[in-house]
Amino acid sequence: MNKGVLSLLGVIVAGIGFLSIVLSLVGVQFSFLTWLDSFGRLFGFVAKLVMIIAGILILYIAQSDFKGEEGLGEY
Repeated sequence: MNKGVLSLLGVIVAGIGFLSIVLSLVGVQFSFLTWLDSFGRLFGFVAKLVMIIAGILILYIAQSDFKGEEGLGEY
């Protein structure tokens, strides 16, 4: 995948997870994420936290330059 596409995907996943937690504090839910809370509020909260962490990891991996790290072990 393209670096920009992965970055956008990471931002969207992390943003939706963060917004869903903030909105749940007010009592509002995204309609496409209501099934997460049907298993219980704790499961829904943990799943939203996992969305935030996964989005940040996707963003980090998309911005990493693995090609430049080949010579790190040599002195």
